[in-house]
Amino acid sequence: MDNSPAFENGSAPARIGRPAFWQLAMRCAQIAGSVDVAFFFLFLILDSPVLAWVNVVSVAMYIGAYYALKQRRNRLAVWLIWTEVVVHAALGIVMIGCGSGFHYYLLMFIPAICLSAPRKWIVPGLCVLWAYYVALSVVMWFVAPLQPIPEMALNLVHLFNLTVVFAMFSYLSVFYLGVVIAAQKRLQKVAITDSLTGLLNRRQMQYLLDREIERFKRSGDPVSLMLMDLDHFKQLNDSRGHDAGDKVLQAFADILRQELRAQDLVARWGGEEFLVIMPQCTVSDALKTAERLRVALETYRGKSTDGADFEATVSIGVTDLRQGDDAVTAVSRADRAMYQSKALGRNRVTAVWVR
Repeated sequence: MDNSPAFENGSAPARIGRPAFWQLAMRCAQIAGSVDVAFFFLFLILDSPVLAWVNVVSVAMYIGAYYALKQRRNRLAVWLIWTEVVVHAALGIVMIGCGSGFHYYLLMFIPAICLSAPRKWIVPGLCVLWAYYVALSVVMWFVAPLQPIPEMALNLVHLFNLTVVFAMFSYLSVFYLGVVIAAQKRLQKVAITDSLTGLLNRRQMQYLLDREIERFKRSGDPVSLMLMDLDHFKQLNDSRGHDAGDKVLQAFADILRQELRAQDLVARWGGEEFLVIMPQCTVSDALKTAERLRVALETYRGKSTDGADFEATVSIGVTDLRQGDDAVTAVSRADRAMYQSKALGRNRVTAVWVR
């Protein structure tokens, strides 16, 4: 079970609970632990055994945080990391001075607070962090370092800390850029697809149809349309339940994906209606494809939640684009063809293609 803090009323960004965030925290714990190993040897060389052994404790805390994250004990991991950075920064500054740059690591908590804290605690949390950061600097105006090191060594420590913080901020920025891009792609997909079938939704298909009509007007290349309606769909829902209806919709969507070409565009046009745009396809070829779709669904057998078997069929209308068409006239013509299939007994394909 995830032991990360629970935030109420949607006050914390939803992303904080996602595995990707905690995987990032694990990588950061690994990086920080490796940095502290380097510091252990550095301070031994600089004859600062206290700071050297502080880094041993820090490494142990990061190892603990890493394994806590692996076990999804996220709250424990967060407190270990916070404690290590806050205490380590203070000890580094007090022991060798502000010039060491240990206080830079506190800046890493700015994005952490903004991303993980409840909204009402973000500003207070940032203010506390700022006050602690400033307090460390002010204290060192009046208190000499307890264990000063040579100026050259101090400058090297400063540059090392600056480089590590710069690298970690860069890494975090790249990571969160990836998160934002991935989120945008998911939102775009949600905006253009039907959630049940995974096909394009009507709004996106309308846009693509308008674009295809404009291309047809320029090139004159054949474009066929198929409008399909599942037969007796309401009766199926009423007798077998909506779960059975959903299964048929999903099964037919799978058939469409399997039987259509890569360049064909397919959408759930309405409740049980589907529209297909077939560029570079004559009506005669579209009729052959439509017949394959009809037969494929005719052989489908489903099972409802009560264990009863059920089947489904589809009526299909086929037409092609014509000069002067717009989306309404083209789809209306396919619709008329489809209703002819219904009138002729359903489970059949009808074309309107004589110009």
